[in-house]
Amino acid sequence: MKKPIAKRIPHPHELHGDVREDDYYWLKDRNNPEVIKYLEEENRYFDEIMRPLEEQTEHIYQSMVDRVPDSEVNVPVQHGQYFYYSRLDKSKQYPIYARKQSASRELLAETTEEVVLDLNELAEESDYLSVTVQRMSTDHNRLAYLENRDGTDRYTIHVKDMNTGELLPDRIPNVFLYGSMEWSRCGDYIFYITVDDNQRPCKLWRHRLGSDVENDELVYEEKDETFTLYVTKSQSGKFIFAHSGSKTTSEIRMLDADAPLSPMQLVDARRDGILYDVEHWGDDLLILTNENALNFQLLRCPLDNLEARTNLIEYNEDRYLQEVYPFRDTLLIAGRENGLTQIWVLRDGELEQISWDEPIYNVAVLSNQSYEATEVLLQYESLLTPKTTYGLNPGTGEKQCLQVAPVSGEYDRSRFHQEQLWATAEDGVNIPMTVVYQEGALDNGPAPLILYAYGSYGANSDPRFDPYRLPLLEKGIVFVTAQVRGGSEMGRSWYEDGKMQHKRNTFTDFIATAKHLIEEGYTTPSQMAARGGSAGGLLVGAVANMAGELFKVIVPAVPFVDVVTTMLDTTIPLTTLEWDEWGNPQEKEDYFYMKSYSPYDNVEAKDYPHLYITTGLNDPRVGYWEPAKWVARLRALKTDDNTLVMKTNMGAGHFGKSGRFNHLKEAAECYAFILDRLGVGVEEVSTPR
Repeated sequence: MKKPIAKRIPHPHELHGDVREDDYYWLKDRNNPEVIKYLEEENRYFDEIMRPLEEQTEHIYQSMVDRVPDSEVNVPVQHGQYFYYSRLDKSKQYPIYARKQSASRELLAETTEEVVLDLNELAEESDYLSVTVQRMSTDHNRLAYLENRDGTDRYTIHVKDMNTGELLPDRIPNVFLYGSMEWSRCGDYIFYITVDDNQRPCKLWRHRLGSDVENDELVYEEKDETFTLYVTKSQSGKFIFAHSGSKTTSEIRMLDADAPLSPMQLVDARRDGILYDVEHWGDDLLILTNENALNFQLLRCPLDNLEARTNLIEYNEDRYLQEVYPFRDTLLIAGRENGLTQIWVLRDGELEQISWDEPIYNVAVLSNQSYEATEVLLQYESLLTPKTTYGLNPGTGEKQCLQVAPVSGEYDRSRFHQEQLWATAEDGVNIPMTVVYQEGALDNGPAPLILYAYGSYGANSDPRFDPYRLPLLEKGIVFVTAQVRGGSEMGRSWYEDGKMQHKRNTFTDFIATAKHLIEEGYTTPSQMAARGGSAGGLLVGAVANMAGELFKVIVPAVPFVDVVTTMLDTTIPLTTLEWDEWGNPQEKEDYFYMKSYSPYDNVEAKDYPHLYITTGLNDPRVGYWEPAKWVARLRALKTDDNTLVMKTNMGAGHFGKSGRFNHLKEAAECYAFILDRLGVGVEEVSTPR
């Protein structure tokens, strides 16, 4: 089969005295049969290229499936008389959510399980299923959950009667996929957030259970198109918070959950550049804010006087405070210090850091715990340590290991090595990397290596244990994650230095880490692959133009690659929300800066590495046409004979197929391509003994 060649239809864009040619603009029209035909041709070409790798793909897939435990059960979290948890059986694609009624954790083994929601049963109705938010009413009698079956961000609320197991008639469509649903304390009302035509969450509604959705009351509308709206409930359950926010500014309103018909109270009016979050603790409201504090400070004020604010703790520039977890008898704060996630306990007006044994790790407070909890659950992991759940006694600071996630097959952590490396960026800044490999992988010199990064929105790429990575590690593959600027691994400034007019730092940081790995003998250009998804797809796409010679393979997943055109089109979902991240190309300075790195606008007639690109037809975050246009232009201009494939998931969105085995199959397919191009023999990939 010949490589698909998209036709070219001249479509110049002119702005700020500059003309950008966009001959593949026509691919944006998904209602055009020729567009679907082209995507299907690319899929057929993908299948043909991958056909010789079917055996390798299946081998990797089976080695991953062999690592799936017979059963995975999360540590139950107590809420009142019930302990809630999820479990995942080896034969199932989706988790089962369940609960047990028990007076204590010690008696759970003797208690009968009650299934709250079995996603496997729901999945029988269609090929795609996503269930995100689940909220149980305060009396534990009704479960509200969000369901989607097409991969978009538009979900539907369903309400299940826990006594009968039946769904109530209440069915609320057009709800955002997360941060969008909470119960009143009485259980008679659901507060929820809907999206507009551009899938921007912007309206907060109040629904009385059993009433017609058409009669629901609009509580608040966020009219600024650069802001989104989401809703949360305080850990105490006493307040419902409506959060309006952009990338740089916050505004929060609060409502007494015991008085669902009362008006909302404004906490602090929006001020440009001021971000804040709130929580309830005892008689106080806690406010976490960046006002006069780059890495955020924690304030408190009485509930009856929100203006009387005092510092709860002294501000420390070295600590980046990100989340507050109030419990009846203690207060935990999560954040970052020394490039790692940290948890602190408030003691006598000071923050006491919880210590861990490994030099590289990731730790978090489990969400949705009871305000009344006397045992706080923490989750810990590293590149070598499986997810481990601890019970923390807030009074004594003692940690009790409650569970280590099972790893199927043989796993001896002493056979593997994790470390942190630092590369020097072109402006002299030190860029951290986390590295994991099997002992001996580097004994014979440079090794095959996969370098990953994300680097946007302040999102962090923290060290995590992945059992499905073990078969590749056992083959001698080195895995490296570059914590480039644009994330917030090193604090808020790390994010600020990798966005807007500093965005190129993200790409040059990644290039610096690749060069460092080559110079230090970890790998060579002919043995290195780069991976990134979404904004990380932009990262590796930009690097393909800027320094493609450093890599043998580049894998951009659902990549954001047509930066200027997308950020100029306000009809595209979420565009206006992104101006604070990338810039607004209607402004001349932003336009030319964004154009300087946009992967689509910088394709040249030169050699490129092997490219394995994925997208989803229903993706609301990165339109399928962005990678499709990019691939078409690459095919027309690149001068090498390296493989270029694009797989479009025709029935899913940004997150690919649903179901864990489907995810593993897609991962195995990608790894088979990477290893084949790196010259690694897949047939020797180890399986657990």
